[in-house]
Amino acid sequence: MKDLELSYFEELKKEIQTEYLKNNTPSDDDISKWKGIDITYFQEELRKKAKGNISEKTFYTYFKSSNLDKLPRIDMLNLLSNYVGCDSWYEFKKQHSYIDKNLKKEEEKNTILQINRSKNKETKEKSIFNLRYSYIYAVILLCLLFGIGILLSGELFNKTYQFCFTDADRGNNIQNNIDIKIIKENESPIHYKIKAGECFLITTKDKTLKMEVSSPMYETLEIFRNLENAPEVENIALKPDDYALMLYYYSTKDTNNSSLEHIRNKQQKLNHLISEDALIYQIFDNEIYGIETLSKQKYIGLVTTPTKSLQNLKVLATKMENGKIVSIKFKIETNENK
Repeated sequence: MKDLELSYFEELKKEIQTEYLKNNTPSDDDISKWKGIDITYFQEELRKKAKGNISEKTFYTYFKSSNLDKLPRIDMLNLLSNYVGCDSWYEFKKQHSYIDKNLKKEEEKNTILQINRSKNKETKEKSIFNLRYSYIYAVILLCLLFGIGILLSGELFNKTYQFCFTDADRGNNIQNNIDIKIIKENESPIHYKIKAGECFLITTKDKTLKMEVSSPMYETLEIFRNLENAPEVENIALKPDDYALMLYYYSTKDTNNSSLEHIRNKQQKLNHLISEDALIYQIFDNEIYGIETLSKQKYIGLVTTPTKSLQNLKVLATKMENGKIVSIKFKIETNENK
């Protein structure tokens, strides 16, 4: 039954591709090779024709993989079925019942193979079961030794310090995620990510602390503290990065204004702000395709095309050289309720 459902879904994806290609020209006819702005335009058409939306994460999970082991939610299946002209997922399967007949013969062959595999698995599990108890005892012993080692190493004498971060110009809490890099001599840096509005807690027995604090809209700050006389709670002001703030504003604000004059004004501002050779990266929330590079003009085209997806655009990091932005890292966060 599971293979049958997945076969129906593969057929649905083919018909979605065919339907979209009737009136659109993406970068590749194969839907599994769409990315970036292709997906954004497909989302817009889906909203118009089927009155609904799928997130970028959902697209990458179910359209860019040929080895699916599960189906999307039923509301997603109904939405996609509506796009190809069916009232529901049930109606789509009913119109494609021939798929069921083709799979039955294959299932009969697989049944015999599964029986043989089950017998072999039972034999292996019996031998493995006898080894598990000895492993459990060994793990318990190692945990006890590890606990004793922590006590002997002086972990009980650690001290906790709290660092909170504010905007140097406005005095309010930082409203962006903060990246913290703890730097120790002769050791690799330790990275922490702090959510917007939260403070950073660190427990240590060291006498000094060196850390680098960075946030997408603020200048990077290197901090050194002598912990022997440092307060346990400290507020640190971060200076806003004016160029990063301008990039964020021109990339995300007034996305619903589709007037030609407004779009041209945003394009001119961004064109002046960004270097011709800028390295621009789009980050994706999926395991199939994690990052995509964009040219300067493609980025400007993406953020000046009025779509609802831009409401979720987040600038993650920028880099300046000679008064121009030379590096941009951004993502469009998934939100299926929009």
